[in-house]
Amino acid sequence: MNQETVTAPGEPIAGTAHFRTVFPTTAHGAHTARHAAERWLAAQHGGADAAGDDSAATASLLIAELTANAALHGRARGRDARLALTLTPAALRIEVTDARGERRPVPAPAADADGESGRGLLLVTSLADAWGCEPYPPGGKTVWAECALGSERGGG
Repeated sequence: MNQETVTAPGEPIAGTAHFRTVFPTTAHGAHTARHAAERWLAAQHGGADAAGDDSAATASLLIAELTANAALHGRARGRDARLALTLTPAALRIEVTDARGERRPVPAPAADADGESGRGLLLVTSLADAWGCEPYPPGGKTVWAECALGSERGGG
């Protein structure tokens, strides 16, 4: 079951807006959380195409990768993951917390060209202005990515 907390829906971003949802660590759970976050971001910008640049697409890809990684690598029986977004006028911070703190993300040095996986963190590294991983007590981790919005975007 998803639980969402939102602030300032539909209003121009004058300060900081927050979105949080809890999702099961399954492919379907990650998919549902991503779509809820995309709808929230669109509402924050006044509509699906209101951002006027590629920041919405970048955010969607980052959210997809981080939630999918939590579903694939962060699964622990009986434990959900959490997606949290913090939106300011200048940047978006995406955080995904799961219960598997011992499995910290490490970008693959060279992904198998024919493989079906192994490129997610390379994509995150390429798209995000910054990303990292922090412990989340008592035994989990939070993987985060930040991207500048609009004219603040410096490229990844």
